[in-house]
Amino acid sequence: MIRNGRASAVLALCCTVAGVGLVGCESSSEADSRASATPTTAATEQTAGEGLLTGTQAIKVDGRSVNVSCSGDPVGGRPVIVLMHGGGDGLKKMAALQKTLSKKNRVCSYDRLGAGASDKPDGPQTLESSGKVLTGVIDRVAGGAPVVLAGHSLGGLIAARYAPDHRDKVKGLVLMDATSPTQNADLTKEIPESATGPAADLRAQTLAILQGKGPEKLTVRDGKVRSAGNIPVEVIQHGKQYLAKVPEYGPGMEQAWSTGQRKWLAVSSRSNLSTATNSEHYIYLDQPEVAVRAIERVTSQAGDAAKAQAQP
Repeated sequence: MIRNGRASAVLALCCTVAGVGLVGCESSSEADSRASATPTTAATEQTAGEGLLTGTQAIKVDGRSVNVSCSGDPVGGRPVIVLMHGGGDGLKKMAALQKTLSKKNRVCSYDRLGAGASDKPDGPQTLESSGKVLTGVIDRVAGGAPVVLAGHSLGGLIAARYAPDHRDKVKGLVLMDATSPTQNADLTKEIPESATGPAADLRAQTLAILQGKGPEKLTVRDGKVRSAGNIPVEVIQHGKQYLAKVPEYGPGMEQAWSTGQRKWLAVSSRSNLSTATNSEHYIYLDQPEVAVRAIERVTSQAGDAAKAQAQP
């Protein structure tokens, strides 16, 4: 993320693990201070409802330690909200959002392998193997209830790729400036290999992350958006065109990013696209009220659909 008129070279150095606005990660201490509230101070597992995890705890998924945080009480008829962080981030970055949502909902978040306090991956990860970890988390925290996945950046891409194969679990999606489903192609088209300076650094850094060379070792390939049916979906794109600051190639990158957001609409016949006018990439930090309203709206719609299906 670029803030407070930093030099253009910083555009390519969002942090050591991600490109600016393409997979996630914000390097400034400002972002850390905005997300300093923790979901809970509990260091060990407690219970909510019928033995559901609440607090922050490491759980085991296929023998690996996964850091999970849950707060809020289960609400009859409403899905559990699962927050999914961007690349280079972790559940702590989404703590304030979780705290707000937990006033009316049961909300959980987790660090993917290679992120936050979770174990490092044993080797390369794919969207399929990352999805198996997500399934293990859902099974542990949702207690059999359906879920709404709310993902930012790379977390949004993972959520949208996961949902079509897990319609029994996922009943709604909120994609907050999700990484484009064709990010590799978008980037190589807009920033040619001959580029120099900040744009070249951004290109190389982001492609490296998508090729599994980041801490998560997650390889992300381009692909067609598959349908998850008619679940409610909110796609939110940034309104402040910060990518346009990339010298020479910025406007094209903004256009490609916007096109990528529209592609995600194909994930459901009930998808809606909106713009967070005053936000850069981190919509849930720049305009948390926009993120909260969208997530609560989708959760309510998913709950209403479940109740309607249950009626004789």
